[in-house]
Amino acid sequence: MRLYDFWESGNCYKVRLLLAQLGIPCEIVPVDILKRETRTPEFRALNPNQRVPLLELPDGRRLAESNAILLYLAEGTPLLPRDAWQRAQVHQWLFFEQYSHEPYIAVLRFWHFAGLLEQNRAALPEKHERGHHALAVMESELAQREYFAGDRYSVADIALYAYTHAAGEGGFELAAYPAVSRWLERVRAQPGHVPLDAQRRAGRA
Repeated sequence: MRLYDFWESGNCYKVRLLLAQLGIPCEIVPVDILKRETRTPEFRALNPNQRVPLLELPDGRRLAESNAILLYLAEGTPLLPRDAWQRAQVHQWLFFEQYSHEPYIAVLRFWHFAGLLEQNRAALPEKHERGHHALAVMESELAQREYFAGDRYSVADIALYAYTHAAGEGGFELAAYPAVSRWLERVRAQPGHVPLDAQRRAGRA
């Protein structure tokens, strides 16, 4: 398999983390979104939506959207429950992550990273408010249980971990969310865990 990837992207990191934890070998193809490498005709031919991550299978089929990739790779593994109710909970949190979490926490982190805060200053209060709302929802859930879908670690946790553990880079103070902070430590302790910047540390990013 081949993963088209930008090392700093939390959406790409989700996929790298799952691949590492499942022990699945995969060729990483760096794509620099800051240099608009997803906007080239060559990449557009691979993914018309011009985004990473993009997973290419050995037979040439390609799958976009990070959470769809997680569901595909986790099929038949303990990281995707077979029980219909628990599986529905996984989907619930994946939808929450993309609709109520990523547009605020991830976007603010990207604006910090890419130097775009000043030109988006008018949008900052709403982004912070909605991001804190998402963290509060997570705090309420994790005050009652250790993981998001049932009683065990799953791709729901991977999806939410990716940007939550880096939320401080977008100006969110996680010390205000003790249950979330404890959950982050549980996720880091999972077998096969790799940090977001593992590629950069290895000199391959």
